[in-house]
Amino acid sequence: MALLQLEGIRRVYRTGTELVEALKSIDLEIEKGEYVALMGPSGSGKSTLMNVLGCLDTPSSGTYLLNNKRVSEMSDNELAEIRNKEIGFVFQSFNLMPRLTAQENVALTLVYAGISKEERLKRAAEVLKQVGLEERMLHKPNELSGGQRQRVAVARSLVNNPSIILADEPTGNLDTKTSEEIMELFEAIHEQGNTVILVTHEEDIAQRAKRIIRLRDGLVESDGK
Repeated sequence: MALLQLEGIRRVYRTGTELVEALKSIDLEIEKGEYVALMGPSGSGKSTLMNVLGCLDTPSSGTYLLNNKRVSEMSDNELAEIRNKEIGFVFQSFNLMPRLTAQENVALTLVYAGISKEERLKRAAEVLKQVGLEERMLHKPNELSGGQRQRVAVARSLVNNPSIILADEPTGNLDTKTSEEIMELFEAIHEQGNTVILVTHEEDIAQRAKRIIRLRDGLVESDGK
């Protein structure tokens, strides 16, 4: 049973008077525990597909089953719960709160889960240790390097114990050495049983995954393990 199942997924945007078809008809299955890279040139639809997979965007037509449940039939509350509990997001621009420490940034995700402050900070400390940042926990984002900020973002994506990690160009703002460290981190996360889906336009980053899905013009061009 596939964890994520897409059938005939289309996503059309209206820009002014023009209709832009970002996804044309995507059929895709991703199993639990896979490590997948979504590749493609700018405008290929990879970020749109990522947003659909992460329940951040709704397809114009087609069927998306997540854990065998139809996403289109879920209420806003159910979708929010899935985004909060099932999926961990990592973005290129880190998206950290500048006034909060690394630990507080990671703990913030748990606020909506109704967990006590003490427990939130404890869990945040545990995942920061997991990504090698126990020494920098009380530092604010401007006191951290780009690689350290991305580690905080990765820790934040892990703190809920999600079943899926979605990473959008996670090494886009990082130098080669730091990119390498972040990719090793994703490999370790995958080895712990998480499903990892990575969006990238960099071939060497994609090659680290176990399966590469290439998109072009809103369609799956190739899908190789």
